[in-house]
Amino acid sequence: MDRLAELRTLIASDRRRMEVLRLVRDLGLPDCWVAAGFVRNCVWDHLHGHTTAPLPRDIDVIWFEPAACDAARDAMFETALRGRDGGLAWSVKNQARMHGRNSDAPYKSATDAMRFWPETATAVGVRLGSQGGIDVAAPYGLDDLFGLVVRPTQRFIADKHALYLERVLAKQWEQTWPGLQIQDTGVRPQF
Repeated sequence: MDRLAELRTLIASDRRRMEVLRLVRDLGLPDCWVAAGFVRNCVWDHLHGHTTAPLPRDIDVIWFEPAACDAARDAMFETALRGRDGGLAWSVKNQARMHGRNSDAPYKSATDAMRFWPETATAVGVRLGSQGGIDVAAPYGLDDLFGLVVRPTQRFIADKHALYLERVLAKQWEQTWPGLQIQDTGVRPQF
């Protein structure tokens, strides 16, 4: 099975993740995706043979609309999602405004914004498509995600390398997923 089909199958077979995708789709936000740990953790749990793939601590919902860059609007959508499922920590961010916070050039879309995230394996989003299928946005492809490779994106190789190193150490992913290959750290975390 190709990686795109495998990812779609993994998400579609997870009742809880499908509920999240339906809740987010119902917001009707443009260029909207559930991304980062929501996808990454599901794949890594599967590849490590974990019997369950719990949802991450926070659910990252990204969208893109340059005419609606008010952070209060994101907070309104978080409140709406909490009203539908208060057991999850929702994080909704319009990527049209996030470039300023991240010291990047303006993003062109939600998928373009993912190119500026710290790791290639994290830069993956999913959503329910108009026909009910699962759409996938993966600006770096799915090879690192399914290859269990954690590598920095271009911005985090040089300019923001210290942030990548801090993140890798703080996340301690190798404790949960020992098969990961953490790239470009210069040092290995001590556990």
